[in-house]
Amino acid sequence: MYYPFLNDAPFAFATGKAVCVGRNYAAHAAELNNPIPEQPLLFIKPADAVVAMEGDLSIPDGMGAVHHELEIALLIGETLSQASADEALAAIAGVGLALDLTLRDVQSGLKKKGHPWERAKAFDGACPVSRFIAAEQVSDWGDLELSLTRNGTLQQQGNSKAMLFPVADLLVAISQQFTLNPGDLVLTGTPAGVGPLEAGDQLTATLQDWLSVSCQVAARPSSATQGGQ
Repeated sequence: MYYPFLNDAPFAFATGKAVCVGRNYAAHAAELNNPIPEQPLLFIKPADAVVAMEGDLSIPDGMGAVHHELEIALLIGETLSQASADEALAAIAGVGLALDLTLRDVQSGLKKKGHPWERAKAFDGACPVSRFIAAEQVSDWGDLELSLTRNGTLQQQGNSKAMLFPVADLLVAISQQFTLNPGDLVLTGTPAGVGPLEAGDQLTATLQDWLSVSCQVAARPSSATQGGQ
C-alpha cells in the first residue's frame, strides 16, 4: 500500500482510488482526434496502480506503446460528497504531479470494441505520483504550470488555465458521482504532447518552481495479452 508524502512527511492516510479526468485540455483531445467532452470524462485507477514517480519507473513490456500523460494531481484530505465549490477546494490537502500511463494500442483496441479502458489505464504501476505540496501554497488554482522533459527534450507543457473544467468544477462534478475520501487522488487531465516511452528514457517533471521529479524508465516483462477481450 502506497503512502503519499505531503511536504516531505508521510500523509496520514494510505492512497485510495485515483479519479482521473480525460480530455480536460482541448489541445490534447485534438491530438488524439477525440471530441471535446460536454461534461468531465471520468475513470478510476485503483490504489494498486499508484507508485512513487521518483527513481526507476517500470512500464509493461510486450503490450504495445506505453504513453506518458503528465497531470496535476490533487491529494484529498477530507471526505467530499455532493460538495459545493468552497467545500471542494477546502478538502484539497496537497497538489503534486502524476503520470497517467496508458497502454495506447490496448486502449485503441478497447475503444473500437466499445469496451471499458481499465486494461489500458488501471494496471499495476499505471499511476506514478510525486510528493505533494500543501494546498495552502496555492494562491490561484487557475494558474499552475506543469511540464515534462524526456531525455532533455520538452515533451509536454501546460497550465491549469487551459483546463476545460477547472479544479473546483471538477471536484464538484466528481463528488456528485463518487464520494472522495482522505487519501484519494484526483488527476486533472493532461496537456498536449503525449507520446511513447522507451526503456532507458530519462524523465523530469516539474510543477511551478515547487516540484521537480526525475526518473528513469525500465521495462518489465508482462504475460498479459494485448488488445483486451
